[in-house]
Amino acid sequence: MDRRSVLAGLGATTLATSAPAKPAAFPIAQTTAGKVRGYLDGPIKAFRGVRYGAPPRRFQPPAPPAPWTAIAEATAFGPGSPQRSDEANTAEDCLFLNLWTPGLDAARRPVMVYIHGGAYSNGSGSSPLYDGRRLAERGDVVVVTLNHRLNAFGHLYLRRLAPGFEDSGNAGMLDLVLALQWVRSNIAGFGGDPGKVMVFGQSGGGAKIATLMAMPAAAGLFHRAATMSGQQLTASGPGNATKRAQAMLARLGLTPQQAAEAPVEKLVEALATVDPIIGSGGLYMGPVLDERSLTRHPFYPDAPPQSAAIPMMIGNTHDETRGLIGRSDPSTFSLTWDDLPGRLGPQLRVDIDPDLVVATYRQIYPAYSPSDVFFAATTASRSWRAAVVEAELRAQQGSPAFAYQLDWGSPQDGGKWGAPHTLDIPLVFGTLDAPGSITGTAADARAVSQAMQDAFLAFARGGDPGWAPYSLPRRQTMVFNTVSALADDPRGAERRLFAKVPFIQQGT
Repeated sequence: MDRRSVLAGLGATTLATSAPAKPAAFPIAQTTAGKVRGYLDGPIKAFRGVRYGAPPRRFQPPAPPAPWTAIAEATAFGPGSPQRSDEANTAEDCLFLNLWTPGLDAARRPVMVYIHGGAYSNGSGSSPLYDGRRLAERGDVVVVTLNHRLNAFGHLYLRRLAPGFEDSGNAGMLDLVLALQWVRSNIAGFGGDPGKVMVFGQSGGGAKIATLMAMPAAAGLFHRAATMSGQQLTASGPGNATKRAQAMLARLGLTPQQAAEAPVEKLVEALATVDPIIGSGGLYMGPVLDERSLTRHPFYPDAPPQSAAIPMMIGNTHDETRGLIGRSDPSTFSLTWDDLPGRLGPQLRVDIDPDLVVATYRQIYPAYSPSDVFFAATTASRSWRAAVVEAELRAQQGSPAFAYQLDWGSPQDGGKWGAPHTLDIPLVFGTLDAPGSITGTAADARAVSQAMQDAFLAFARGGDPGWAPYSLPRRQTMVFNTVSALADDPRGAERRLFAKVPFIQQGT
């Protein structure tokens, strides 16, 4: 059965309709809204496109699905949120999740809920990199991925512009809360333990998790949190969020009420509006300090007290920006020392003298080329920096935090990418041969993957990945490589260089 057929079966309302009879071997599970029928993926029972929310009303909070009576097919992914990307299947009716489980029994397995990246603008839970079968089988856990509203559909802040849109700035975050409520209410029927739920996510997924840790509505819905190259120190203030909404409405030529009824394609096109705060690129969309669902910044001025007892794992890759910048701008691999300060300054995202940065890196790493310095400094100042701040704030709070750094590098293109942004995704999921993976399947890749999987599975099971928690001033960090080892304050000289200037998360 193809994806379109399954979605058509769900219809335009929340009522799921029946599909042709399936053999008894196809697993059927009961949810609070009705029964769903999945499929067998080797020894794992898999369910795709399970509805966790009603078709959302644009710019409004989500609602649970209406009950259905016939068995709903759950064999094809549901659509992702509308977005400016090459995502193949998108629609506003996007509140679906996917699930892999070793058994529909009373085993009460740990539950690992993955929140996808793509900032708050792109992506879905259906990427082959996030396939949960191997992780579920290796660790005897239940794995969940999901879709939720993104960009303007999830974060266009209209509260100060018109009545009736009070929650529009955080609708996408409220979708995540609804999905976690679904897990709490339903996961036992899929062999999972609602009292042992771990959220983990990469890039924007990690940022969403950091935000959930400060949202009162999410309190008690998860019990471990792991962020992979994704942090959220501050949310967008209501003033900046309002300016972005005004810029988008001006481009549309619409009022908020008209935008709520406009064609999807028109809103997606308007996302290309130059951001009035950053001054370049498309509109930044993300969580808003709206004083309703989010009443404080995620990690400012301290780590969120409501999540102090939740163990947190905070990870990064050694060469984040080789992927974030290098893939879109190949010229960064052929910089000269004369080029470097001018090219480096705009990419640091902190206000520091680029000549000082270059001189310091040449002293720390005399063998580095200009391009090596460029990628190391931009990684340390903009991608790794927020992870350090979060770990330090957790340590100051006395809360359990476990840091990791991925040093093992991709073999692709002779190793030019090092350990870039996203490299840890297939290593954790075990999807080394999936489309989009740059790990390869050689013995060293498999060994690093097994080490990372074992750490994440141990963390899901007991809240401890197997190494000492981050503390000050030691800053213990697990460095994953062909031989993994715990290190105190790796890249400490780089950390100290950028610690002298304040860090403000871009877009907020």
